[in-house]
Amino acid sequence: MSALLIVTAALLGCSGGAKASGDTTKSAAAKQTSGSSAAQTPATAGQDTISRLADKGRIIGDSAASVWVVMASDFQCPYCKQWHDAAFAGLVKDYVNTGRVRMAFLNMPLSIHQHALPAAEAAMCASVQSKFWPMHDSLFATQKIWEVLESPLSMFDTLANENHVEMTAWRSCMSKHATLPLIEADLDRARQTGASSTPSFIVGTMKLSGADANVRGAIDSALKTAAAKPKP
Repeated sequence: MSALLIVTAALLGCSGGAKASGDTTKSAAAKQTSGSSAAQTPATAGQDTISRLADKGRIIGDSAASVWVVMASDFQCPYCKQWHDAAFAGLVKDYVNTGRVRMAFLNMPLSIHQHALPAAEAAMCASVQSKFWPMHDSLFATQKIWEVLESPLSMFDTLANENHVEMTAWRSCMSKHATLPLIEADLDRARQTGASSTPSFIVGTMKLSGADANVRGAIDSALKTAAAKPKP
């Protein structure tokens, strides 16, 4: 996803400079994971395992699919919810479940949304147990409720439990901020590509942004291009 380049001008979307709440200081865990694997302690090796599982869990679709769709999103962004509610399930049904598209979620919690970062952690800790996508849907479905709470953590706990996440491991992941390095890495990718609003998308080689982005049309175009390429 390092090649992600997102167009943001003149489209609806949440904007906050692609900066996470409280992200001015990198976590100790993030610093640990930057070292070589040969130098890892048992603690950092465990952190690496969590990051790999969480990263894998936020990808859906056939590994042989000809087109990738990457979504840069913020669970508290109202425009992300708007796009999710209008388009996400249909795209999964028509393209992912038919084996034509592989889809990935890129965390982009903006500093203008006070609960976006813990929401991302809640989803990614569920992702460690291959429960990212049910948690993803639940967070958007209940956004209007938890966004106004002083602390949404008890509600995130309830959502994880309702999605049959193993709660002891999930609570440990949350309390240790075990997936924060991966979320921070997502934000670094977003900054490097100039992304400044959510939702944003990359579909094949095309870049789109905003709740009104025609992702379906971009997928159809990318599939057509892929089909026209000569077989190796």
